[in-house]
Amino acid sequence: MNSNFQHFIPQKAIPFIQFLIDEHSFDLKIVNQRQTKHGDFREMPNGRFQITVNNNLNQYQFLLTLVHEIAHHVTHQKFGRKVLPHGKEWKMVFQHLMLPFLRPDIYPKEMLPHLANYFKNPKASTDADVKLSLVLRGNTAETGKSFVFQIPFDGFFEFKNIIYKRGNKRRTRFECINMSNKKVYLFNQNTEVRFYNP
Repeated sequence: MNSNFQHFIPQKAIPFIQFLIDEHSFDLKIVNQRQTKHGDFREMPNGRFQITVNNNLNQYQFLLTLVHEIAHHVTHQKFGRKVLPHGKEWKMVFQHLMLPFLRPDIYPKEMLPHLANYFKNPKASTDADVKLSLVLRGNTAETGKSFVFQIPFDGFFEFKNIIYKRGNKRRTRFECINMSNKKVYLFNQNTEVRFYNP
């Protein structure tokens, strides 16, 4: 089950990841894209541990997500269930596990400052760090999509089959009106959406 991850991460990261898999004994499953998460960690009914990562991530996102989930596993082994999922113990473990990967032969030079900044206090989701999230994606949205910040003010876009109208920017998010129920929703500026021309 763990043999197919090599195609999903940078070449130089393979030995480190193989070591972590052998050391911490879990099953890695690469799964189809999920809208709400890049990866997850869970204990299976048979007592084995399983980590899943989405197959649509690029190699840099995939590696970061995989190490994020391994950090959950290691935190669980070291501290048990009583700690917060993204609390100080997990942050410390994640920082420690990620150190060997923060090198220019694994992550491109332009990504390293953003990663270093993120790892001062890692958040539950890299998408919360807009600059890092964009640089990890090569500053380009999926084909046929745009980032919310690229939609003009009062412009329309489609997200999950619903039409929205882009409004004002609050600190890091945009107020967008759902055209079906007229309620205002906050969108991360790097959410990928489809431009809509009514």
